[in-house]
Amino acid sequence: MIKKIGLLTSGGDSPGMNACIRAVVRTAVHYNIETVGFIRGFEGLIDNDFVKLGRESVSGIIHRGGTTLKTARSERFLTDKGLGMAVDTLFKHEMEGLVIIGGDGSFRGAIEMSKLIKIPIVGCPGTIDNDLVGTDFTIGYDTAINTVVEAIDKIRDTAESHDRIFVVEVMGRDAGLIALRSAIASGAEALLVPELKHDSENLIEKIKTWRSTKSSKIIVVAEGDESGGAFKVAEIIKKHCPEFDLRVSVLGHIQRGGNPTCMERVNASIIGFNAVKAIMKGHSNEMIGIINKKVSFTPFEKAVKHHQALNSDLVELIEILGS
Repeated sequence: MIKKIGLLTSGGDSPGMNACIRAVVRTAVHYNIETVGFIRGFEGLIDNDFVKLGRESVSGIIHRGGTTLKTARSERFLTDKGLGMAVDTLFKHEMEGLVIIGGDGSFRGAIEMSKLIKIPIVGCPGTIDNDLVGTDFTIGYDTAINTVVEAIDKIRDTAESHDRIFVVEVMGRDAGLIALRSAIASGAEALLVPELKHDSENLIEKIKTWRSTKSSKIIVVAEGDESGGAFKVAEIIKKHCPEFDLRVSVLGHIQRGGNPTCMERVNASIIGFNAVKAIMKGHSNEMIGIINKKVSFTPFEKAVKHHQALNSDLVELIEILGS
């Protein structure tokens, strides 16, 4: 029987991480498993910075954004010395399992640790980008796109009042999944993301064909788009379409914060619960996800960040409904 597990959150914070922490800890308590939380992710492992977690310590956090365990992107963990120190900490605590809530980099770190210590290590997909294979929605994605849609709804009020074009930049250095769904939900007229090839001429021609009766025009741009971001897009538009009144809005880190949505809290709780159950059953080096409403287990090697074409039906949907 598993008697003691470690828990940490790593990489970028995402709404729903606290709900997942709560589920892991309370599930462990139910099965008489001690849980040790490491502060600031892999940094906490390296420094042996920890806190013992129980039922009361996770009370009242399910609705809160961010992560009570803190998080960080650890440069030291990328070195052999840092990796060794992290593994030594697990040995010192006599850990029998480890749950990591994070994204691509976090799971790559788990793979490296598993080469040095033979305990079950499982992951919960915590990232707003939704760019991991093995789950329909990562923890944080639903809240992030709802935050973006709410912001664009407010921007559109100003756009309509002034007959303006707004170029709205959202997060997504390598994947345009936040931009894709938020563009559909907010009724955006154009979408620019890393996965779709486009050229400036096509964008300009599209803008010139927009109906004169259309009082607002919203262009959603993922930060990693090949155009170089919202300000670069705006420069191109101003050069070729000086007659348009144009503004840029970069939403930035507001997309990471805020109270998680209902779906977020439920999914995070399901994933955290099953993470503990997976360790008890001997699963290791796997990410726990939800596919078609069923719990899934995906090896870390397959789960890590992927680059693939966006759903062509959704892309066509934006083209038609935004015209």
